[in-house]
Amino acid sequence: MINSHIIETQVHVAKGLQRIMESLETGAAARTRKLPTQQRSRERVERILAATTSLIEEAGSDALRMSDVAERAYISIGSLYQYFPDKGSIVRTLAERFNECGRVCVADGLREVHSVADLRYGLAMLIDLYYQMYRDDPVIIDIYSGTRADRALKDLEIDDCRQNAALLQTALQRIWPERDAISLATTSLLFMELSTAVVRLATSVSDAEGKALITEFKRLVDAQYALEDSTSVDLDRPGNLLD
Repeated sequence: MINSHIIETQVHVAKGLQRIMESLETGAAARTRKLPTQQRSRERVERILAATTSLIEEAGSDALRMSDVAERAYISIGSLYQYFPDKGSIVRTLAERFNECGRVCVADGLREVHSVADLRYGLAMLIDLYYQMYRDDPVIIDIYSGTRADRALKDLEIDDCRQNAALLQTALQRIWPERDAISLATTSLLFMELSTAVVRLATSVSDAEGKALITEFKRLVDAQYALEDSTSVDLDRPGNLLD
Protein backbone atom coordinates (compact mmCIF):
# COMPACT_ATOMS: atom_id res chain seq x y z
CA MET A 1 0.00 0.00 0.00
CA ILE A 2 1.34 3.41 -0.91
CA ASN A 3 2.12 5.62 2.06
CA SER A 4 -0.46 8.40 2.50
CA HIS A 5 2.36 10.96 2.62
CA ILE A 6 3.46 9.84 -0.86
CA ILE A 7 -0.03 10.41 -2.23
CA GLU A 8 -0.09 13.88 -0.67
CA THR A 9 3.36 14.60 -2.13
CA GLN A 10 2.15 13.69 -5.61
CA VAL A 11 -0.84 16.01 -5.25
CA HIS A 12 1.32 18.88 -3.97
CA VAL A 13 3.82 18.52 -6.82
CA ALA A 14 1.10 18.32 -9.45
CA LYS A 15 -0.47 21.50 -8.08
CA GLY A 16 2.94 23.13 -8.00
CA LEU A 17 3.48 22.37 -11.68
CA GLN A 18 0.13 23.93 -12.53
CA ARG A 19 0.98 27.07 -10.55
CA ILE A 20 4.32 27.37 -12.30
CA MET A 21 2.77 27.17 -15.75
CA GLU A 22 0.07 29.70 -14.79
CA SER A 23 2.56 32.09 -13.25
CA LEU A 24 4.84 32.00 -16.27
CA GLU A 25 1.83 33.10 -18.33
CA THR A 26 0.20 35.65 -16.02
CA GLY A 27 2.97 36.49 -13.57
CA ALA A 28 3.54 37.73 -10.07
CA ALA A 29 5.14 41.01 -9.08
CA ALA A 30 8.41 41.52 -10.96
CA ARG A 31 11.57 43.29 -9.82
CA THR A 32 12.03 46.17 -12.23
CA ARG A 33 13.62 49.61 -12.32
CA LYS A 34 10.22 51.25 -11.77
CA LEU A 35 8.11 49.35 -9.25
CA PRO A 36 4.57 49.26 -10.66
CA THR A 37 2.00 50.31 -8.07
CA GLN A 38 -0.99 51.02 -10.28
CA GLN A 39 -3.00 48.43 -12.16
CA ARG A 40 -2.17 50.01 -15.50
CA SER A 41 1.57 49.89 -14.75
CA ARG A 42 1.39 46.28 -13.62
CA GLU A 43 -0.42 45.36 -16.78
CA ARG A 44 2.26 47.13 -18.81
CA VAL A 45 5.00 45.14 -17.09
CA GLU A 46 3.12 41.93 -17.82
CA ARG A 47 2.87 42.91 -21.50
CA ILE A 48 6.61 43.54 -21.56
CA LEU A 49 7.37 40.16 -20.04
CA ALA A 50 4.89 38.40 -22.31
CA ALA A 51 6.37 40.13 -25.34
CA THR A 52 9.88 39.14 -24.28
CA THR A 53 8.79 35.55 -23.78
CA SER A 54 7.28 35.34 -27.26
CA LEU A 55 10.36 36.91 -28.85
CA ILE A 56 12.68 34.48 -27.08
CA GLU A 57 10.50 31.60 -28.23
CA GLU A 58 10.79 32.80 -31.81
CA ALA A 59 14.47 33.69 -32.08
CA GLY A 60 16.23 33.19 -28.74
CA SER A 61 17.49 35.71 -26.20
CA ASP A 62 20.68 36.47 -28.16
CA ALA A 63 18.57 38.10 -30.86
CA LEU A 64 16.42 40.01 -28.38
CA ARG A 65 16.34 43.79 -28.88
CA MET A 66 14.69 46.39 -26.69
CA SER A 67 13.05 48.01 -29.72
CA ASP A 68 11.43 44.71 -30.64
CA VAL A 69 10.16 44.25 -27.09
CA ALA A 70 8.65 47.74 -27.08
CA GLU A 71 6.96 47.13 -30.42
CA ARG A 72 5.58 43.74 -29.41
CA ALA A 73 4.35 45.14 -26.07
CA TYR A 74 2.69 48.14 -27.77
CA ILE A 75 4.59 50.72 -25.74
CA SER A 76 7.18 53.37 -26.57
CA ILE A 77 10.86 52.61 -26.17
CA GLY A 78 11.04 55.38 -23.56
CA SER A 79 8.32 53.73 -21.50
CA LEU A 80 10.13 50.41 -21.74
CA TYR A 81 13.33 51.91 -20.32
CA GLN A 82 11.32 53.32 -17.40
CA TYR A 83 10.68 49.76 -16.29
CA PHE A 84 13.77 47.90 -17.51
CA PRO A 85 17.22 49.45 -18.11
CA ASP A 86 18.29 46.77 -20.60
CA LYS A 87 17.28 43.41 -22.03
CA GLY A 88 19.34 41.59 -19.41
CA SER A 89 17.12 42.99 -16.67
CA ILE A 90 14.03 41.66 -18.43
CA VAL A 91 15.56 38.22 -18.83
CA ARG A 92 16.62 38.18 -15.18
CA THR A 93 13.10 39.14 -14.13
CA LEU A 94 11.76 36.17 -16.07
CA ALA A 95 14.38 33.98 -14.39
CA GLU A 96 13.41 35.32 -10.95
CA ARG A 97 9.78 34.57 -11.67
CA PHE A 98 10.54 31.02 -12.68
CA ASN A 99 12.77 30.53 -9.63
CA GLU A 100 10.14 31.84 -7.24
CA CYS A 101 7.51 29.52 -8.66
CA GLY A 102 9.95 26.63 -8.65
CA ARG A 103 10.63 27.14 -4.94
CA VAL A 104 6.91 26.96 -4.23
CA CYS A 105 6.84 23.67 -6.08
CA VAL A 106 9.85 22.30 -4.19
CA ALA A 107 8.32 23.36 -0.88
CA ASP A 108 5.04 21.68 -1.78
CA GLY A 109 6.80 18.50 -2.89
CA LEU A 110 8.83 18.21 0.31
CA ARG A 111 6.28 19.44 2.85
CA GLU A 112 4.83 15.98 3.50
CA VAL A 113 8.18 14.17 3.55
CA HIS A 114 8.45 12.50 6.96
CA SER A 115 10.07 9.17 6.16
CA VAL A 116 12.74 7.70 3.92
CA ALA A 117 10.03 6.27 1.66
CA ASP A 118 8.46 9.73 1.33
CA LEU A 119 11.88 11.18 0.55
CA ARG A 120 12.73 8.63 -2.15
CA TYR A 121 9.42 9.15 -3.88
CA GLY A 122 9.44 12.93 -3.46
CA LEU A 123 12.94 13.39 -4.92
CA ALA A 124 12.07 11.23 -7.93
CA MET A 125 8.97 13.31 -8.54
CA LEU A 126 10.85 16.60 -8.26
CA ILE A 127 13.44 15.42 -10.80
CA ASP A 128 10.65 14.46 -13.20
CA LEU A 129 8.91 17.76 -12.58
CA TYR A 130 11.96 19.86 -13.40
CA TYR A 131 12.61 17.81 -16.50
CA GLN A 132 9.08 18.38 -17.75
CA MET A 133 9.22 22.11 -17.05
CA TYR A 134 12.47 22.52 -18.96
CA ARG A 135 11.37 20.22 -21.77
CA ASP A 136 8.00 21.92 -22.25
CA ASP A 137 9.20 25.53 -22.08
CA PRO A 138 12.01 26.51 -24.50
CA VAL A 139 12.20 29.96 -22.89
CA ILE A 140 13.43 28.44 -19.64
CA ILE A 141 16.15 26.54 -21.47
CA ASP A 142 17.20 29.64 -23.39
CA ILE A 143 17.34 31.85 -20.31
CA TYR A 144 19.57 29.51 -18.34
CA SER A 145 21.84 28.77 -21.27
CA GLY A 146 23.15 32.30 -20.78
CA THR A 147 24.17 31.92 -17.13
CA ARG A 148 27.87 31.58 -17.96
CA ALA A 149 27.90 34.88 -19.83
CA ASP A 150 25.68 36.81 -17.42
CA ARG A 151 27.23 37.01 -13.96
CA ALA A 152 24.10 38.48 -12.40
CA LEU A 153 22.05 35.60 -13.80
CA LYS A 154 24.60 33.09 -12.52
CA ASP A 155 24.48 34.65 -9.04
CA LEU A 156 20.69 34.49 -9.18
CA GLU A 157 20.87 30.82 -10.07
CA ILE A 158 23.26 30.01 -7.22
CA ASP A 159 21.04 31.84 -4.74
CA ASP A 160 18.00 29.92 -5.99
CA CYS A 161 19.89 26.64 -5.67
CA ARG A 162 20.78 27.47 -2.06
CA GLN A 163 17.20 28.35 -1.20
CA ASN A 164 15.90 25.10 -2.67
CA ALA A 165 18.65 23.22 -0.87
CA ALA A 166 17.51 24.76 2.42
CA LEU A 167 14.02 23.37 1.79
CA LEU A 168 15.46 19.92 1.20
CA GLN A 169 17.69 20.16 4.27
CA THR A 170 14.61 20.90 6.39
CA ALA A 171 12.97 17.73 5.08
CA LEU A 172 16.11 15.67 5.73
CA GLN A 173 16.36 16.98 9.28
CA ARG A 174 12.77 15.86 9.93
CA ILE A 175 13.81 12.33 8.98
CA TRP A 176 17.25 12.35 10.64
CA PRO A 177 17.26 14.98 13.41
CA GLU A 178 20.37 13.43 14.92
CA ARG A 179 22.53 13.88 11.82
CA ASP A 180 25.04 16.67 11.32
CA ALA A 181 23.35 19.77 9.89
CA ILE A 182 26.38 20.76 7.81
CA SER A 183 26.51 17.35 6.17
CA LEU A 184 22.79 17.49 5.37
CA ALA A 185 23.20 21.00 3.96
CA THR A 186 26.02 19.83 1.69
CA THR A 187 24.01 16.84 0.49
CA SER A 188 21.01 19.08 -0.21
CA LEU A 189 23.02 21.62 -2.18
CA LEU A 190 24.66 18.88 -4.25
CA PHE A 191 21.30 17.33 -5.07
CA MET A 192 19.80 20.61 -6.24
CA GLU A 193 22.82 21.57 -8.34
CA LEU A 194 23.23 18.12 -9.90
CA SER A 195 19.51 17.89 -10.63
CA THR A 196 19.63 21.14 -12.57
CA ALA A 197 22.73 20.06 -14.48
CA VAL A 198 21.27 16.67 -15.40
CA VAL A 199 17.95 18.17 -16.46
CA ARG A 200 19.68 20.67 -18.74
CA LEU A 201 21.76 17.90 -20.28
CA ALA A 202 18.63 15.80 -20.77
CA THR A 203 16.85 18.61 -22.59
CA SER A 204 19.81 19.18 -24.91
CA VAL A 205 19.75 15.65 -26.39
CA SER A 206 17.06 13.54 -28.04
CA ASP A 207 13.86 12.86 -26.15
CA ALA A 208 14.68 9.15 -25.78
CA GLU A 209 18.19 9.81 -24.49
CA GLY A 210 16.91 12.56 -22.21
CA LYS A 211 14.38 10.25 -20.57
CA ALA A 212 17.07 7.60 -20.13
CA LEU A 213 19.35 10.12 -18.42
CA ILE A 214 16.59 11.24 -16.07
CA THR A 215 15.67 7.66 -15.19
CA GLU A 216 19.28 6.74 -14.44
CA PHE A 217 19.82 9.86 -12.35
CA LYS A 218 16.74 9.06 -10.29
CA ARG A 219 18.14 5.59 -9.65
CA LEU A 220 21.50 6.99 -8.57
CA VAL A 221 19.82 9.40 -6.15
CA ASP A 222 17.54 6.68 -4.83
CA ALA A 223 20.48 4.34 -4.21
CA GLN A 224 21.74 6.73 -1.54
CA TYR A 225 18.65 6.10 0.58
CA ALA A 226 17.38 2.69 -0.55
CA LEU A 227 19.44 0.74 1.98
CA GLU A 228 17.83 2.73 4.81
CA ASP A 229 14.30 1.89 3.67
CA SER A 230 12.52 -1.40 3.05
CA THR A 231 9.68 0.18 1.07
CA SER A 232 9.44 -0.58 -2.65
CA VAL A 233 9.33 2.68 -4.62
CA ASP A 234 8.49 2.84 -8.33
CA LEU A 235 10.94 5.35 -9.77
CA ASP A 236 9.99 4.81 -13.40
CA ARG A 237 6.61 6.50 -13.21
CA PRO A 238 6.45 8.46 -9.93
CA GLY A 239 4.19 11.17 -11.30
CA ASN A 240 3.40 10.08 -14.85
CA LEU A 241 5.49 13.04 -15.98
CA LEU A 242 7.58 11.33 -18.62
CA ASP A 243 4.77 10.20 -20.92
